[in-house]
Amino acid sequence: MPEKLPSPPPRSHPRLSNEPDEESHNEKQSEEKGQATEALVFPSSQSSRISVASVEDAVPGQEAEPGLASRVLSRITSRTSIAPGPAPDGGFRAWMCVLGTHLVVMNTWGVINSFGVFQSYYVEALQRPPSDIAWIGSIEVFFLFFIGTFTGRLTDAGFFLPITILGYILVVLGTLVTSVCTQYWQVFLAQGVCVGLGNGCLFCPAIAIISTYFQKYRSIAIGLTACGSVTGGLVFPGIVRGLLPRVGFSWTIRVIGLMQAGCFVISLLSLKPRIPPRKSGRLVEWSAFKELEYTYYALGAFMCFWGVYFAFFFIAAYARDIQGMTYSKSLDVILVMSGVGIIGRLVPNYFGDRIGAVTVFVPTAGLGALLVWCWIAVNSQAGVYVWAAISGPALGGIQAMFPSALASLTTDPSKQGTRIGMIFTIVSFAVLTGAPIAGTLISAMGGRYLGAQAFAGACLTLGTVFLAVAREVKRKKQGTAVRSKV
Repeated sequence: MPEKLPSPPPRSHPRLSNEPDEESHNEKQSEEKGQATEALVFPSSQSSRISVASVEDAVPGQEAEPGLASRVLSRITSRTSIAPGPAPDGGFRAWMCVLGTHLVVMNTWGVINSFGVFQSYYVEALQRPPSDIAWIGSIEVFFLFFIGTFTGRLTDAGFFLPITILGYILVVLGTLVTSVCTQYWQVFLAQGVCVGLGNGCLFCPAIAIISTYFQKYRSIAIGLTACGSVTGGLVFPGIVRGLLPRVGFSWTIRVIGLMQAGCFVISLLSLKPRIPPRKSGRLVEWSAFKELEYTYYALGAFMCFWGVYFAFFFIAAYARDIQGMTYSKSLDVILVMSGVGIIGRLVPNYFGDRIGAVTVFVPTAGLGALLVWCWIAVNSQAGVYVWAAISGPALGGIQAMFPSALASLTTDPSKQGTRIGMIFTIVSFAVLTGAPIAGTLISAMGGRYLGAQAFAGACLTLGTVFLAVAREVKRKKQGTAVRSKV
């Protein structure tokens, strides 16, 4: 069977109302503790439980008006919750969930962080400008954030299995269909929309499940699952690098799809919900925006994610177009950037538990901004490798610290899911448009990257400022010293 897309030329070219269930006090605490901050450590994720069921902001003696989504879920969720007991913090089932979630993250965020291998290839093979190709990866990340808000609430309502199976089917189907695509719109629908919807059905439910199994060792468990993005960031570019020149695009993508199917079978057998289904609360809590630290954090997160994916999506294309690297060597840059990213996904969260998540997030974002500005000064192939090795941990740290720092802004665990879901939805529009804007700037400047680099650097710089203001507002509200834990 002939290949549908040609191999690129070796030379470089310039281019979720009801009042809460009457559960016992012990059950409420055990559930809420199992679904709080550290369940939200990503992408990588974070990583994060986007949609923990929320309790209504009801005034005593007065029931709040339910929203449409809440009424729907309360109708389809009628089973009574039974106290599951404290988190086991280990055991065969718990660690199997770690394995299953690691594989989910590997095949969602790992693929997203590897989009650079497709960005540079599609520009050549489909003969489209970088901004057009960037929409494929951006819509994929958008659906992961945006759809996750709703699939997480369906998980709370007891629909984990069907939602997860649907996600598996969509991801594998979209990947396999991509292998036979010959036009841009086909790749956009298959890899961008279909795979993106599947990612949204997988990521949040998996993180929601694992968060209920750990308390004492939760940081270790979440760290191991977060590293799935690093695993994917090494495996998938490696597959493309090794197979594309030998068997062509179609069979390379089929191998990736079949490997994803195998990983999903193991993941499905490993993941099992521990908390019984329960009714969900509001989908949006507008009063949260009256808290200035929350509002400033939302602005900071939007700006950071508006610029952070430019590097992940375009570094390989930059290596080829500007520095004259071959296609295989440009993939080596992605491997370096993904491999060292494990540092940024573990170390910042370690210190965040000790001195405060927001406190750590601010300098992490600031370092990422500085390094993107420094990218402008890179003028050699060796410099590209050095820049990728240094920037990988910082840019990966932004992805990892975002959800955990966000969760630390809310002290009421019953509101965590709603508030986190709200900002995830806001951020989804940043990741949707950021990379395409950068691609448009590249095209407008005749293939030069200066405008796109300045755009990404400015976004990260402004994001750092908003995050610092959010930390200061939170610190003053606490009435603590400047160096206190925030």
